[in-house]
Amino acid sequence: MAARKKDKPEKPEPDDMAAELGKAAQDQRKMVYVLRLYVAGMSPRSSRAIQSVQKLCEEYLPGRYELEVVDVYQHPEAARTQQVIAAPTLVKSLPLPLRRMIGDLTNKEKVMVNLDLREVDDDDKAK
Repeated sequence: MAARKKDKPEKPEPDDMAAELGKAAQDQRKMVYVLRLYVAGMSPRSSRAIQSVQKLCEEYLPGRYELEVVDVYQHPEAARTQQVIAAPTLVKSLPLPLRRMIGDLTNKEKVMVNLDLREVDDDDKAK
């Protein structure tokens, strides 16, 4: 019995690859970020964390985010379920991968890196 020759997948042309990368970048800019911020009461630290995250979301994710603030004193079961051991903790559940950031959320660059965000280039703004 003769062995069948498997068809090799066609290699995409460079123009096709560039188009696919461009499409993927556009899709990423349309993604909705699902964030949950765990805070401990309305302490000054909690207030700063809430303000910092809201400002960052409005600046870099306008209309593309859902932010839920959870007070661990009011909802300790939510913190237990998500294994939150310190506050403030910011959890990004979507888009994947899941990311957690614990502690100081006032450093914009650090938060952006941890959430896989990037600033929109001037070329992207023109589109």
